[in-house]
This record gives sequence, C-alpha cells and structure tokens, in this order.
Amino acid sequence: MNSFANLTPLLKRFVENGPSGCSCSVVHKGEKAYEEYFGYADIETKTPVTPDTLFRIFSMTKPITCTAALILYERGLYYLNDPLYEYLPEFKNLMVYRTSPNGEISASPALSHIRIRDLFTMTSGITYNGNDTLTGRQVEEKYKELAASGTKFTIRDVSKILASIPLCFDPGTHWRYGMSHDILAAFVEVVSGKKFSQFLQDEIFSPLGMKNTFHRVPEDKKKHLCSSYYRHEDGAMQKSTDMDFLIHPDDIYDGGGSGLLSTLGDYHRFIQMLCNNGELDGVRILGRKTIDLMATNHLTDQQLTDYSWSHHAGYGYGLGVRVMIDTAKGGCNGNLGEFGWSGMLGTWMMIDRKEDLTVTYMQQLQPSLEELHAPRLRSVIYGSL
Repeated sequence: MNSFANLTPLLKRFVENGPSGCSCSVVHKGEKAYEEYFGYADIETKTPVTPDTLFRIFSMTKPITCTAALILYERGLYYLNDPLYEYLPEFKNLMVYRTSPNGEISASPALSHIRIRDLFTMTSGITYNGNDTLTGRQVEEKYKELAASGTKFTIRDVSKILASIPLCFDPGTHWRYGMSHDILAAFVEVVSGKKFSQFLQDEIFSPLGMKNTFHRVPEDKKKHLCSSYYRHEDGAMQKSTDMDFLIHPDDIYDGGGSGLLSTLGDYHRFIQMLCNNGELDGVRILGRKTIDLMATNHLTDQQLTDYSWSHHAGYGYGLGVRVMIDTAKGGCNGNLGEFGWSGMLGTWMMIDRKEDLTVTYMQQLQPSLEELHAPRLRSVIYGSL
C-alpha cells in the first residue's frame, strides 16, 4: 500500500477543491495496491463515501456497452464493416446536413452507410443534443418533445428518432462524440433478442459477480446512492438531480452511452477482466485478441484531428475507449496502449496491460474537473511504480 502513498494527499486535495467525496482503487500485478474513500456521499447528512456507495457512471457505461457488442462479434453474429441498416432498418436511407460556401445549410443523401464500426468509434455522424450543430439542435428538440409527452421511451424508440434526423457528416469521415453507443445498445438488443439490461446482466454482470451495477436503482439500494453536486465558482455546492429520472425503478430506457450505476469495487471487477485479457476468476467474457482490437486506435489522421480534447492529448480512440498512442504528446509517464474512459460527473478508469495495472476513480461533480484530475491521477499512479 505504501508505494502509492502519494495518492492519498492528491485525493484529499481533490475533495478540498472539488467533489464532496471520492474513492479510488488500484490493482497492480493482480494484487490490490490501493483502495481508499474520502469525504461525503451526501454533505447534508454527512454520509461518508464507503465501498457500498453507488455512483452514476454516465459515459463509463460506454466500455461496458462495447464489451457487450464484442461478445456478439466473437459469436460471429455480425462483422464490424456490416451496414447498420441490415440490423436496424431505420438507418437505411440517411440524410446529411451540408454547408455551402455561402453558409447555407441543406440536407442531402449520405454518401456512405453507417457501419457497425462507426458506432463503436464515434464516426457515425450521430451527435448528442446541443446547440453547436443543426443535428444537435434537432436532437434537442426531439428530446424536449419526448419529455413533454410524458411517455416512457425505450432504446429502440430513441434509435428510430435519431435515424430520422440528418447526420452531422457522412459516416466514416469524421469523429464526433455522441449517441453512437446508445444505438449500439439498440443493435445489441436486436442481434441478441434480449433487452439490453438483461443482456448485460446475463453476459457480464452475473458472470463477473457485479451485484451492484444496474440501470435503475433498486429500492433497497437507494440509501447507498451518492448525491451529485454542482460546484459554483465561489465553492458553494448545490445538489443536482437533473438526470435521475432515468434511474427510477419504473423507467424503461436502457442507455448504452450512459445510465448505469455502479460501485467502486464492481466497476473495478469489470476493468480487471479487460486487463486480464478477458478473464476474471476463471470466467471468460472476451478473448485476448478481441481486447487487442478494442484497445487499438481506429481513427484516421482526419478523425484524430477531430478528437482534440486537450486532456486527451496523445490519445487515439479505439472501440469505445481512449488509447495512448503518443506518450510525449500526452506528457504521460505511462505506456503506449494504456486505455480507458471516464464519465460526465468525473468518474475515470485506466487499464495498462503491459504493467498489469488498473485504476478506478469515482466522484459525482459538475463540472467534473476531469481535465485537472485525470492527468494528475495518471502521473501519480505511474510515478508510484
């Protein structure tokens, strides 16, 4: 435990200047090297962060979704270059928004089909809701219509809605973070014949003994749910429940890009499986060569230019994960091939198969401060080896 002693003061500083509480686990060469819990899961009740604390992992759902889809890939049920419309017919005749030299925007037929690989790699042209593109604005409008209707919606409902909106670009030409992995969850449902949440339970969570990972919080687990906070510039903390409608027991949306709840220990079992070449405690989820494929950069030079988040300098993007491809550019004291992902509220994970090293970090904060936390976690952990 002492070799990672520099982690404790770092995490205490995080809590002093960021989240109400956090937890971190490090496994090195198959042995638990560090596991500590700091601060509060709820400030008002002074409930401490513990091993039972449930976190909204948001986009750390994505590597689990990609793993689910790769399980089906290994069973020969599809090929990465298959057109998506062969499985989800709503994506057959796609349109793309294009901007003319004089600034006019119009929609015209896509020059290529979305392939299954485009969902994995965020090169589909499907965006998140937002105001920076016409596609994003239309997604926002559709979401508002859904919310106003008061009806519950499934991942297949959302898939059909997104397919009706012109794409941001021709599939395969650019990289853009968006709803691609939610569509991948719909794809898993169609190919497997199971509800996405049930597939995850049957093929990943139950086999790995992940008893505290799910889309909706059970009644007897609510007391363990960590509160999410918005931290104002003056340091004031405001509790936020904006996205919690998706985790209510009666909700039916099984998100693939976000939506899962998990504990520090549960999620670490998942990433330890990936680090162990697809196996944990005698249970195999994926094959070694499939994880090699997952943790390989799949982006072209143009797409790497699009993937320009400053705190991801030095990384490429694989099948749902960042992948270190240039340690000098990233200012990283780690290894080429290190991979992982993070979540909107600041959850973060890292896998380095060369070092047999895995790290899971959990917190619940907006803004997440990931651009400050993640590089420091990485440098301190590698500096401890």
